[in-house]
Amino acid sequence: MKTSFKILVVDDHFVVRAGLRDILHHEPDLLVVGEASNGHEAVEAFSRLLPDVTVMDLRMPVCGGVEAIRLIRGKHPEARILVLSSFDGDEDIHAALAAGAMGYMLKHSSGDQITPAVRALLKGKRWIPSEIASHLASRERGEILSEREREIVRLLVLGEANKQIGSALGITELTVKSHMKNILAKLQVRDRTEAVTVALRRGIVHLPDV
Repeated sequence: MKTSFKILVVDDHFVVRAGLRDILHHEPDLLVVGEASNGHEAVEAFSRLLPDVTVMDLRMPVCGGVEAIRLIRGKHPEARILVLSSFDGDEDIHAALAAGAMGYMLKHSSGDQITPAVRALLKGKRWIPSEIASHLASRERGEILSEREREIVRLLVLGEANKQIGSALGITELTVKSHMKNILAKLQVRDRTEAVTVALRRGIVHLPDV
């Protein structure tokens, strides 16, 4: 029986990594053996350290958490990854779990939930708090945007008009208008401004990094 378990911490903010180290330091059998500040570093560190559990953020430079989870799980299907993110949108949560994460926590959760979450993953269990399950349930009740519709919403966030969107995607302005009608209906909103607001809140798209 193992006497200690290796933990990898992945977050682009040093303060967050330090806080996680401090929380886990109080558990004698949980050892933080490595840290990473972006997804590429996480993939490399995982292959080198083979941690028992990885605690990972989603929004990071160079390579985000969802892509890192997908890459790690592609090489190591047994990897146990717990997402710790400020993103509470149903699309963000779904994307992380679909990529292979076994648990999802919000950063505003109390610190005393970190250790139970890590221990749940060590036992091969999932960690989906009621708040996260509620967001996922709301996604299942709604209609999902197609990839083309997502592309259009990403351009809407940048303030592009229908003609500019059509030019960027190689489709006619009339086709853009048709897609816009479907987008408004699926998101249950009245206009483009509401569509952008809802898409950002749900994590369907994100504001570009500046």
